[in-house]
Amino acid sequence: MKKKLLSVGLSAAMVLSLAACGNDSGESNSSSTPQTPSSGAQAAEEEPITCTLKVWAPSEDQDQEYGAWLQTMCEQFNGLHPNWDITFEYGVCTESDARKQVLNDLEAAADVFLFSSTNLEYFCKEQALAELGGKYLDQVNQHYSPTLVKSLTYEDGGVYGVPLTTNTYFMYYDKSVFSEDDIKSLDKMLEKGKVSVQLDNGFYNACFFLGAGGTFFGEGGMDRESGIKFYSDAGVAMTEYLIDLSKNTNFVSASPEDAISMMREGTVNAYFCGTWQAAQTREILGDNFGVAPIPSVTVKGTDYQLRPFNSAKGIGVKSTTQYPQVAIELALYLGGYDSEKYHYEKRGYVPCYDEYLATAEIQADEVVMVDSYTVSNIAVPRMSFTEMSWFWTPAESFGKEILSGAVTKENAAEKLKAFDAAANSSGLE
Repeated sequence: MKKKLLSVGLSAAMVLSLAACGNDSGESNSSSTPQTPSSGAQAAEEEPITCTLKVWAPSEDQDQEYGAWLQTMCEQFNGLHPNWDITFEYGVCTESDARKQVLNDLEAAADVFLFSSTNLEYFCKEQALAELGGKYLDQVNQHYSPTLVKSLTYEDGGVYGVPLTTNTYFMYYDKSVFSEDDIKSLDKMLEKGKVSVQLDNGFYNACFFLGAGGTFFGEGGMDRESGIKFYSDAGVAMTEYLIDLSKNTNFVSASPEDAISMMREGTVNAYFCGTWQAAQTREILGDNFGVAPIPSVTVKGTDYQLRPFNSAKGIGVKSTTQYPQVAIELALYLGGYDSEKYHYEKRGYVPCYDEYLATAEIQADEVVMVDSYTVSNIAVPRMSFTEMSWFWTPAESFGKEILSGAVTKENAAEKLKAFDAAANSSGLE
């Protein structure tokens, strides 16, 4: 009986605003948002609910060695809601595997699970995720960077997940080689030491064209028909810049994995990468460990700030969950202040909850601060449109052609136009 009352009560009294992907969300009056989804007073007034929730996360998030983040936070959540008696069923599923496991059998899937924002379209096409609306959408908009929220926004304008962490990149560098002034400009850095950027990888070479005004699916990133556009006068000039860059003896095109090995050997002094190699780089550089946003470049007298991609790991709620109120409150809690603090302290997980980012503990972590600055100020959301998959192979090929000398200043415009065409085609037409 309580299950039926919950479903009706949410629709009529709370206007929960959890609609399946592709549908309009409801609306409710916004209210001030605490760090946890429900305050003590609100929790005391909640209707009694007894339920079982399936929750999925990667094995590391359930490992006692890392503080059993998932189990710990779920039990804390249970304790914060005295009128709710929740039994949790835990399952192992990585963010990248969630697409396959959830869509393979939606009814058997977890009520709450982690997923990569780059797979958002697949979930939305199958109407597998609940859309956030009302006070829950207000909370997400209030506590996270707009860039992160946009990464979890579909073309219908709906937001379909709670941000958990970021996925972008910046620059590690040797402070004994580069000054704080040097690191603002790639050109200045190349006068002092060796810098590595993986030019034959679209994840990294796109930052040059995005800096020069290139776009993925329009200025706002939501215009599918606009496709990927790098070709312009500025784009051609940037291509010519990359031709010169590839010939610079202080430039190295290497994967971050190879670049860090070269840094250990002393043959690379700076490289572009994300948080995943922070600890190893710090170990190599010691007191000379430096981290900064990726720099600008000067092309024909114009300065362009390079702009990396950003995506998000999100917490999603299954659209068919029997307990939407409990599930969405749990998702918000897992992405909230207390949970992000525990995740950071036990696993070194990069937080993205604004109030936690503002604490002295996090302000003292230069890697997190650079990551946060990058996401909020220069990163471009990597959208989930499936057409994005067409980009990677042409981008790799274009980078290789620049490195091999096949792209020249004489044919740069022609080659960039061909790159644009390939990046906007599945290759099957």
